[in-house]
Amino acid sequence: MPVHNVNVLKPKEKIYLDYNATTPTDSKVVRVMLPYFTVHFGNASSDHSFGWQADDAVETARGQVGRLVNCRTTELTFTSGATEAANLALFGFCKRNRSKGNHIISCKTEHKAVLDTLKALEADGFEVTYLNVDSQGNIDLETLEDSIQASTILVCLMLANNETGLIHPVKSIVEFTHSKGVPVMSDITQAVGKLSVDLQDLGIDMAIFSSHKLYGPKGVGALYLNKNNVISIDKYVFGGNHEKGIRPGTLNVPGIVGFGEACSIAQDCMEANHQHYKGLQHQLEEGLSTIEGTSINCQYENRLPNTTNVSFKGVDGTKLLRYLNSLAVSRGSACTSNQVNPSHVLKAMGVDDATALASLRISTGRNTSSDDIEKAVFEIKKAVNQLKTINV
Repeated sequence: MPVHNVNVLKPKEKIYLDYNATTPTDSKVVRVMLPYFTVHFGNASSDHSFGWQADDAVETARGQVGRLVNCRTTELTFTSGATEAANLALFGFCKRNRSKGNHIISCKTEHKAVLDTLKALEADGFEVTYLNVDSQGNIDLETLEDSIQASTILVCLMLANNETGLIHPVKSIVEFTHSKGVPVMSDITQAVGKLSVDLQDLGIDMAIFSSHKLYGPKGVGALYLNKNNVISIDKYVFGGNHEKGIRPGTLNVPGIVGFGEACSIAQDCMEANHQHYKGLQHQLEEGLSTIEGTSINCQYENRLPNTTNVSFKGVDGTKLLRYLNSLAVSRGSACTSNQVNPSHVLKAMGVDDATALASLRISTGRNTSSDDIEKAVFEIKKAVNQLKTINV
C-alpha cells in the first residue's frame, strides 16, 4: 500500500499566503452587497425613495466602519481605497496648511502609496524628511524629535508595516508630536481587522484604510479626519458635493455596504482570528527556522500576528518565486517592466540587495489551515535547498 506524504501538494493545488496583498470577499459580505446592484440600485444623492434607501445603506455602513475603529461617522469619508485616501489627505492637508510651513516628516519604510504622494508634494515645493530605521524597522524617537522644525506641519507614519508586520508605537508618537504642536497622519490599512484599532485612543489626526484587506470588496476605502482636533483639508477634486465635497462623485453603494459588513464581521471575530494567526505564525516560523541561512525579519518585535517576512542567505532570489509556483507569496518588492527590485523596506533595514531579493512575505488569513502551513514549509524548504545546490 503506497504511503502518502501529507506535505506534498496535489497536482495543481495552490495555497494562498498573500493576505496582506488582498483578501477574498467574505460570502456574507457578497450576499449583503448583491441587492444594491439590482434591486436597491438608487443613487445615494437622488432625492426620492430609491436614493433615500441607498443613502440610508451608506450611513449604516459608515456606522459599522466607525464602530470597528472607534470614531464618529462624521469623521469618515468613503474613497475608492487607501491610495486615494492618502492623496486626498496629504495634498488636502498640506496645501490647506502651507501658510504655516512646508516641512513633512515621514519614514523610509512607508507604503509606496504614501511615498509616491510625498514625492509629488516635494515636486510642488514641500520638504520631506524621511526617517531612517534600524535593523528591525524601528524609527529612533530622538531622531524624530530632532527632525521637527518650526516649519513642520505634519508627521506621517504607518501603524503596521505591510511587508514585515512591524507595529510602530503610534500612540506615543502622537502624544509627543502633539506636544510640539504637530499633527499626525497614519496609514492604518494593514492593522484594521487584524488588531483592535481605536482611533480615539491613538489620537491620530488623519488615517487611511481599505476594505479589501479585511474581506470586503475592492474599490472602496476610508479617510478619517479627527473632528476633536479640528482637522480640515483643502478640496482639490471637483464635480459635486458628495462626501461633503472631499471626494465628489456617485458613491459606490454596493462597495460601501460590503465594506460596512466586512467591518462588522471583523469586529465579531477579532479575538478568535488573532489566536488563529498567532498559532499559524509560530508554526510557520518554527518550520522555516530549520532551514540553514534563514532569518525571520523583525521576529522579536511587536508585529502583526499574520505576517512573516523571511530571508534566505545564499539563494538566487530572482528564481525563488518561480520555484514556488504552487504558493501565492510575495517577494515584498516592486516588479515593474520585467525588472525585479529589492524591497525598499528591507533595504532601509540594512538588508543587502541579494538577501532582500531572496526574501518572502508570507501573510496568512482566516482560511489558512495548519495543513496549509505544513505544506508551505515543505515547499519552501525544497525550493531553497534546490537553489542552494544550483548555486554551489
